[in-house]
Amino acid sequence: MSATATATAAHDHHDHGDHGHHHKETFITKYIFSQDHKMIAKQFLITGLVMGTIGILMSILFRIQLAWPEESSWVFDLFLGNKYSTDGVMNPDAYLALVTIHGTIMVFFVLTAGLSGTFSNLLIPLQIGARDMASGFMNMLSYWIFFTSSVIMLSSLFVESGPASAGWTIYPPLSALPEAIPGSGTGMTLWLVSMALFIAQSLMGSLNYIVTVINLRTEGMSMTRLPLTIWALFVTAIIGVVSFPVLLSAALMLIMDRSFGTSFFLSDIYIKGEVLAHQGGSPVLFEHLFWFLGHPEVYIVLLPALGITSEVIATNSRKPIFGYRAMVASILAIAFLSTIVWGHHMFVSGMNPFLGSVFTFTTLLIAIPSAVKAFNYITTLWKGNLQMNPGMLFSIGLVSTFITGGLTGIILGDSTLDINVHDTYFVIAHFHLVMGISALYGLFAGVYHWFPKMFGRMMNKNLGYVHFWITAIGAYGVFFPMHFIGMAGLPRRYYTNTNFPYFDDLADVNVLITVFAIITALVQLVFIYNFIHSIFYGKKATQNPWKSNTLEWTTPVEHIHGNWPGKIPSVYRWSYDYSKLNKDETDYVIAGQDYIPQNIPLQKNEEELNH
Repeated sequence: MSATATATAAHDHHDHGDHGHHHKETFITKYIFSQDHKMIAKQFLITGLVMGTIGILMSILFRIQLAWPEESSWVFDLFLGNKYSTDGVMNPDAYLALVTIHGTIMVFFVLTAGLSGTFSNLLIPLQIGARDMASGFMNMLSYWIFFTSSVIMLSSLFVESGPASAGWTIYPPLSALPEAIPGSGTGMTLWLVSMALFIAQSLMGSLNYIVTVINLRTEGMSMTRLPLTIWALFVTAIIGVVSFPVLLSAALMLIMDRSFGTSFFLSDIYIKGEVLAHQGGSPVLFEHLFWFLGHPEVYIVLLPALGITSEVIATNSRKPIFGYRAMVASILAIAFLSTIVWGHHMFVSGMNPFLGSVFTFTTLLIAIPSAVKAFNYITTLWKGNLQMNPGMLFSIGLVSTFITGGLTGIILGDSTLDINVHDTYFVIAHFHLVMGISALYGLFAGVYHWFPKMFGRMMNKNLGYVHFWITAIGAYGVFFPMHFIGMAGLPRRYYTNTNFPYFDDLADVNVLITVFAIITALVQLVFIYNFIHSIFYGKKATQNPWKSNTLEWTTPVEHIHGNWPGKIPSVYRWSYDYSKLNKDETDYVIAGQDYIPQNIPLQKNEEELNH
C-alpha cells in the first residue's frame, strides 16, 4: 500500500493506530488469527465445506443401510469399524447417531455457518463500502468459537458410549436421561456444550453484522440503495439474535435436568419398571423452546441463499431485479412471520388443538412473502439477456427447489392434513428440498459468483456445469420419490422397515433413492476439486468479471487491509442499474455498456428512477 493511501486510510474511521504493525504481518496474524473480514469469510467457508463433506458421508452410510437393510457391507467395516457394526452390519445405535449428527452438522455447521458466516463476512463490508466489520476482534473470536464447537461436535463421535442419538431435535426424555439410551451419555453432553458455544458465536457474529450495516455504510448508501444480499444478511442476523437465545435456554435447562436433578422437561418416568423421582415437568415445553429457534433457523439458512440469488440473477439477467421494495418487504415479512409459526412442527405433540389452528393460519400466511420472492425471480429472468454461468444455474435451481419444496409446506402447515403424513418421509422430502437443497444451491451460487473476489482467480466453468446438472437431477432423484413413500406411510428415523410386510413394496424405491444419493454425493467431489485447484491454478480474475454494479467489484483484485486504497467510494444510485437506457432511449446511459456501478454519479442524459 502506498504512503498516501496509508495516510488516507488512517484518517478513515476505525482504522486508527492499526497500520503500524499491519505491514509486518506474520503467518499467524494473516491466516490464522486474522481480523480481516475477507480472511474470516474464507475460514468459515473452508470449515463449512469440510463439515459438509463429513455430513454428506454420514447420510450415504445410513442411506446404504435403508436400501439394503441388515446386509453386510465393506463400507460399514471401513467407516464404522467393529464398534458400530457387527460383521459389516450397522448397529441400530449407530444408525440413530448418524442421523442425529448428520442433521446437526448440516443445519448448524454447514448451512448456518457456511452461508451466514461466509457471505455476511465477505459481503457486508464490501457491499456497503466499509473498511471492515465494526469489530474485527469479535469477528475473529466468533470464528474460533465456531471452530471449537465443530471440533467438540466431531469429538463426540469418538467417546465410548457413542455420540448423541436422540435425533437432531434432541427431544427429552431420551436426551434428558443419560441411562435411557447409550447415545444419551457423554456424547449428548458434548452435543449440548458444542451447541452452547455455537449459539454464543452466532450471537457475536450477528450483533457485529447488524452494527456494521447500521453504522458503517458509505456516503450515499441509504437503506434503499442496499443490494438485496445485504438486506437478507442483515435481517438474518436480526432473526438469529431474537431466536438463538431461546435454544440456549432450552439447552441449559436440559443440562440441569441431566446433571442437577431438576425436572423442567421430565414427569412420571419409568425405566426398567423403576419409577424415577421426576415430577411436574413437560417435554412439550422443550419442543416449544426448541422450535422457537428451529423454525426461524430455516430462514436463517434460507434468507442468505435467497439474497445471494437476487444478486446473481439480476447480474446475469442483465436486468434490474423486479420489485425491489416488494423483495425487501418480503424479507421483513418472512422474518416477522418466521417467529410465530413454530407450532406447525408440533401438531401431533399433544398441543392444544385451538393453538394448532392459530399456527396453521400463520403458516399459510408465510407462503405469501415466499411466493412474492419466487414470482419476482421469475419476472427478473423473463426476457432477460441470460448469462448461463454455473452461479446463475444454481440460482435458477434454487428458484425451482424453493417452489417445489414450498408447495408441500402448505400441506404440512395445515394441521388436519399434517396429522396424516407427520413423521413420514414426506416431511423429509419437504424440508430437504426447501432448506437443504435450496440453501446448498445458494451456497454454491455464492461460491461460483464471488470466488474471484475471494481468491483472485476464476473457477472452471465446464466443471461447474457438470457439478450443476448431475446435482440438480440427483437432488430431485433423492427427494422427489420420498413424497410418495411418505404418503404411503413409510416412517422416518426407522433403522429398517423389514419388520413391516406392508412396506415391502417400497424397498425398491429406497434402493433407487440411495443410488441417486451416492451419485449426487460423488459429484460434489468435482466441486471440491474445482474449488481447491482453482485457488492455486485457476485463471487470473479481472477486477469485475461479471460486469456487476455492486461496490465489492470496485476494490482491487489483490486483497488489501481496508478494502479500498485511498478514499472509500461514494454511492450515487441503487445496485441494479443494468441495461438502463438514456432519456431518448437510443443507447445505454454509458454508451455500449449495459451496467453502471454504484459509484458512478448520475449522467447528463439519465434520470434516476424511484425504486
